[in-house]
Amino acid sequence: MKKLTRFVVALCLFPLMHISVLSAGETVDILDVMKEELNRSMKNLADASEVPMYYLQYSVTEVREYSASVTNGGLEAPSSSHMRYLDVDVRVSSMELDNTHEIRGGGWRENYSPRRVIEFPMEADAKAIKAALWNETEYQYSKAQERYTKVLTNRQVKVEEEDLSNDFSPAQPQQFTEPLSFTQLDIEKWTGILKKVGSYFNDFPFVQESSVRVATTDKTTYMVNNEGSRLQHSNHYLRAGISVSGMAEDGMKLDRYESYTAASAENLPDEATLMKDAERLVKELEALIDAPVVEPFIGPAILRHRASGVFFHEIFGHRIEGHRQKGSEEGQTFTKKVGELILPEFLSIYDDPTIAQFNGIDLRGYYKFDDEGTPAQRVTVVEKGILRNFLTTRSPIENFPESNGHSRREYGRDVVARQGNLIIHSDKAVSFEKLREKLKEECKKQGKPYGLIFDDIAGGFTMTRRWMPQAFKVIPLLVYRVYADNRPDEVVRGVDIVGTPLTCFSKIILTADDDTPFNGTCGAESGSVPVSAVSPSILVSEIEIEKRFKKQEKPPILPPPRHDK
Repeated sequence: MKKLTRFVVALCLFPLMHISVLSAGETVDILDVMKEELNRSMKNLADASEVPMYYLQYSVTEVREYSASVTNGGLEAPSSSHMRYLDVDVRVSSMELDNTHEIRGGGWRENYSPRRVIEFPMEADAKAIKAALWNETEYQYSKAQERYTKVLTNRQVKVEEEDLSNDFSPAQPQQFTEPLSFTQLDIEKWTGILKKVGSYFNDFPFVQESSVRVATTDKTTYMVNNEGSRLQHSNHYLRAGISVSGMAEDGMKLDRYESYTAASAENLPDEATLMKDAERLVKELEALIDAPVVEPFIGPAILRHRASGVFFHEIFGHRIEGHRQKGSEEGQTFTKKVGELILPEFLSIYDDPTIAQFNGIDLRGYYKFDDEGTPAQRVTVVEKGILRNFLTTRSPIENFPESNGHSRREYGRDVVARQGNLIIHSDKAVSFEKLREKLKEECKKQGKPYGLIFDDIAGGFTMTRRWMPQAFKVIPLLVYRVYADNRPDEVVRGVDIVGTPLTCFSKIILTADDDTPFNGTCGAESGSVPVSAVSPSILVSEIEIEKRFKKQEKPPILPPPRHDK
């Protein structure tokens, strides 16, 4: 593990291209070494058994990370790391049927189990690099042969599949190399900011835990395959965050946090922004601690822009990922609905990983090439309410035989279709204040005393498999009750949003004109990947909430030490 020892304010671009300079007096082109070993493996393994190896891909993910934080007012030791990880993708037999084919009835273990994580040499030693490539190629080749036998057996004992598409599709070789780059922060400056903002929370006895953090991740991917692709490309993921938590008298733990995403050091928030948000979060936490618990409810609601982005990511975005249209255990919510109206006519949705910023905010879902070497591209999924497309990989699905650049994974996983930048566009937008008035009108129309505004959402999850309820749950952090008779808004707590997607989409009435990005990290079959969702606030005529699970511990008996009088 290589420690970072010198820091300046800059996003440094080194004109090293794809030359690795990690050993004194020695340089080596990592892509050249990878290509040499790949050619040797293809030459000797392609026909080494009765089932030929027809595809081989080497991917090396280089990750540099740094983080510093102040927790409960105290500065913690910063951490840094510099690692490389190897993924070897082997396909045997043919594009029509290969070892990646779904084993029906095998469940998660057979089809989505993580691989072993392989750490890759950091030194510029061609022999060491080739040895690591050779060792993992031999292992994955053996596993591919073994799994292909299972695929053939599975086909013989199961009924014919609904989707008879091939397992792989041809692609044009890609050649792209950009200079290596990595982020370096002014650590002295950020240490001062973290300590100042972190110490602010010490004045409030109801704040049980607090944290202020800054972190950087620089990720570079090196990829070659036997089709002729040769790629080196990078992304920079910088984050700052503030979080505070407390506990209500009934033992419910409550959290407020704010996070900031950037692709360069200069786009991180300044001290004034962090202090302003710290003050707001404390006020919101205090309001939540004193707030009443909401009973289960069905009625009209507004999901604010970022909350709406999480909402669409969870309940819609995962259901238009390509492999979910083909998997035998998947619910296939939209598989047979291409060309049909699935959303209100004023809504269109596209996923575009080529967008680096939206309204000046860096998007985490931006990338240049996906993890199969396909260029990122915009995909119009819904056009004026009508379903047009899915997010696809090089594994074809019925009527969609090619990749549209959405193969994604965390190192140590197999690729599947994933979202990048999911963008929700509305042709029926009003100001947020007008949307609030429409909410009250809808309450009166339904005879409801109040509606809800979901101001912030932590995340959620969705279930898409047939053997479980194909429903979703979204976890709000800050919710307001808005009264139809114009009483002041009231903060409430203890609710989760639940429902099923088709019913929920049919309830969207109107949107605001306040499109705002949500940046986060999504975990699914292929691991954790950075994503974004851009959405306006939406008004729905009906949403269902249920009581949130809470532990039964009592609040602390003693106050925090600094507040013990």
